[in-house]
Amino acid sequence: MTHDKKRSPSLFASSTYYRYTSSTTTLKDSYEYVIVERRFPSPSSDTATNTNGVGIIQLHRPRALNALCDDLFDDLIHAATALNEDDDVGCLVVTGSSNNKVFAAGADISEMSSKSFVEVYQSNMFAQWQEIGNTLPKPIIAAVNGFALGGGCELALMCDIILAGDNAQFGQPEINLGIIPGAGGTQRLTKAVGKSKAMHMCLTGDRMSADEALQSGLVAKVFKKEELLEEAIQMGFTIASKSRVSVQMIKETINAVDDLSGLQEGLRFERRLFHSLFATEDQKEGMAAFLEKRTPNFTHK
Repeated sequence: MTHDKKRSPSLFASSTYYRYTSSTTTLKDSYEYVIVERRFPSPSSDTATNTNGVGIIQLHRPRALNALCDDLFDDLIHAATALNEDDDVGCLVVTGSSNNKVFAAGADISEMSSKSFVEVYQSNMFAQWQEIGNTLPKPIIAAVNGFALGGGCELALMCDIILAGDNAQFGQPEINLGIIPGAGGTQRLTKAVGKSKAMHMCLTGDRMSADEALQSGLVAKVFKKEELLEEAIQMGFTIASKSRVSVQMIKETINAVDDLSGLQEGLRFERRLFHSLFATEDQKEGMAAFLEKRTPNFTHK
């Protein structure tokens, strides 16, 4: 387990089985603004193997409501990249405060307020945030309790699946600061909920509740706030138990929808990746297990 040396004991402690063996990845011993943990299924679980782990990253800047300063995002990117390179981890979960009140309240306004156009343009502000999105091949689940506003909402949108607690609130209030969303809010939000709802949220700064987010397709499922993290981890175990090459191809194919010129090109891309899976051991094992009415033993080869 990895955690900041200033932190209290892990919020993730539960009856679920843990492995504390050292990793071959580049995870740091401690991070300033995130808490990192690897969790593995219970030995009695159908998904329990040494490679079906879930990497959990908790944003931890409580005094600033997890405002996304540059240093926090540097920690987040480093931890996510390290977990992505960990062969024992098949899925990542990003979550917010242990009190379930905030995912992330936005970008750090105090860090941005005095910057000039030249500074933000030359530094290409927020460009590095995109490393959390399509650049990491393993799926990322956002477990959102409480406020996910501005950059917090945009961070959730960068993830592959958003799960919400029943107290979650999503919003893009940048208009109230005289700016616009700058880390994907106008783009990913529109693709998720449609033009009219995205326009409403971005032009008024109004928030969307968990139930409305579910109805709008912004989130996949809503759970009680106290159960959200565990539900996200269990979903991560399920994903991690599948053939990893198939999982990564699904992520690649779905993310390619916006980049391809039309349906026929997308169908061709999907079909070619489907064909390529017949060169894998997992395809042979998966189909054999189905015919033999047993659970497949995927080796990710």
